[in-house]
Amino acid sequence: MIELSQPGDLRFASPHEKAIIDELVLNSFGANPLPGKLTLLNKIPGEDKTDEIIVDGLRFGVLRFDMKDLRFKLDLMIEGAKALLESGIRKKLVKISSKGGHLSGKTIDGTEIIECSDDIGKGDTVLVTDRNLSGFGVSYRESSEIKTRGQSLKVKKIDSGKALFLPKTPSREEIIRASAPHMKRLVKDAVNTIRGIANQKEFMASPVYVSFSGGKDSLTTLDLTRSAVKTPIKVFFANTGIEFPETVEFVRKFCAGNKIDLVEVRAGEAFRENLPNFGPPAKDFRWCCKVCKLAPINTVMEECTRGGRKCLTIDGKRKFESFARAQIAPKEENPFIPGQVSVFPIRNWRAIEVWLYIYYRKLEYNPLYDLGFERVGCWLCPAELSAEYYRFKELHPELFARWNEYLLAWAEEHGLSDKFIEHGFWRWKTLPPKMRRLAEELGINTVSKETKEDFGIVVTGGVSPCRTGGFTMEGRITGLMLSEALNIANMLGENVFSEDLGVLLIRIDKSNVKIFSSGHVSVNAPGKEEALSLFENTAKQLIRVKKCTKCGVCLKVCPVNAIVLEPGLKIQKECIRCGKCTVSCVVAKYFDRLLPGFG
Repeated sequence: MIELSQPGDLRFASPHEKAIIDELVLNSFGANPLPGKLTLLNKIPGEDKTDEIIVDGLRFGVLRFDMKDLRFKLDLMIEGAKALLESGIRKKLVKISSKGGHLSGKTIDGTEIIECSDDIGKGDTVLVTDRNLSGFGVSYRESSEIKTRGQSLKVKKIDSGKALFLPKTPSREEIIRASAPHMKRLVKDAVNTIRGIANQKEFMASPVYVSFSGGKDSLTTLDLTRSAVKTPIKVFFANTGIEFPETVEFVRKFCAGNKIDLVEVRAGEAFRENLPNFGPPAKDFRWCCKVCKLAPINTVMEECTRGGRKCLTIDGKRKFESFARAQIAPKEENPFIPGQVSVFPIRNWRAIEVWLYIYYRKLEYNPLYDLGFERVGCWLCPAELSAEYYRFKELHPELFARWNEYLLAWAEEHGLSDKFIEHGFWRWKTLPPKMRRLAEELGINTVSKETKEDFGIVVTGGVSPCRTGGFTMEGRITGLMLSEALNIANMLGENVFSEDLGVLLIRIDKSNVKIFSSGHVSVNAPGKEEALSLFENTAKQLIRVKKCTKCGVCLKVCPVNAIVLEPGLKIQKECIRCGKCTVSCVVAKYFDRLLPGFG
């Protein structure tokens, strides 16, 4: 039994990944016994693409993309070192005669080294033996100096255990047969989940929709759904306008070849049109998902949910994909699309089980997987790994050059270097600790200079007691006319506008907001936390009216039709202040990221 590192989302290594591993082993040890062997990868935490390599059931090593050098590296593990030694490899070999004691983690000097091969360089990973012990370490010196100088070798790990590659590698067909009983149980549970919900009365009047991204999980879910239900199936594909060309071609070809009713929802130029407002998307600032996916899909769902009907959507999300999806429920109602109920029949499946199903069913799949991609989302997605981003550069140099040109111009405008873009720092608004450490090591500035914004809100006075009672908080707005603030005022409370005095007064219970033509904004509330919350909500609503993308999501969730978007966002007096439009708004969600001076 292999003890996998978490989350344990094991998968088959792709031909491209196998080729990278083969080349690294060959370059490191002068020979490579791995071709043709069963190689699995298990995603583990790391700076970027980092996978545990499992060969013939042995934890061979770790494949990682180094964010400093922007290339793949191999970190050997003890089972891999032992198996290489047992296979006859004698390159990068050091024989030692220790003086006893615990060796793992110990530094060895030249006096303890009996023999070493003549191909060792400084910093190389080496195979280490000591009588009945074997393992690996890192050389501090080249072969010519390793026996004559002081500290020569750091033993990483060594012991008396054995590890051998299998004499015969099982075929794919043998693996499928061995896994059949387990897979049958998984498939039965998934089919029953789909069938049980699809047969409920509230869903019988409309088609079953399947969310199809062109990826392996949604492909498996689509095939399971076709087996589970007899009612008509409609497949919708959100073409964001920045999908991989291979993905768009695959989705259309697969659906046409299998006579599946495809609804391709196209975002057109939505991404590029909103770039000036939002800047590049980031892992913690994924405005593009709402603008390019949620808003267009909402339009499709309108037809299904008209008249208060429920719309069933079968989705391929899995809990092993990310920490955010670890607690995924069997079914969920979409808070942004009223009436849409999503079901996740393979939520408990691991990646290798998805692939076993695809292989068993002989399903055609997206060619990007064989080309080295673990996921096949948008080609410029910030959630994409840098390893995959640079692989995309190799496959589509023209698309890469166009996006990279934008990023470099954006970086220059914000006082950031080309290296900031090259090493992938643009993919975060707030850098995590691992990326901050990397920036320090590389000497890359990550502090963006302030740029001239057409709109902004800054706090000029923190929460403080007011002479007339309660607490006050003050700020300054730039780039906003009072008429624009008036358009969103109904979302905040009862309001009155005096053009002569140049002030907009908004009352919310015992609190109030005053916005002046000079740009001054003042909030007064009974309590300290209430004042802070009201100021924040005011900022959210003001930036909504200024940076509205006109995606239309708010129109769908408003229960009283109080919102109009033409010629600009306006909240009418019918507003009941339920807050649903604010929750669904991408601008409101990321308001603090869009206001660098806020806080």
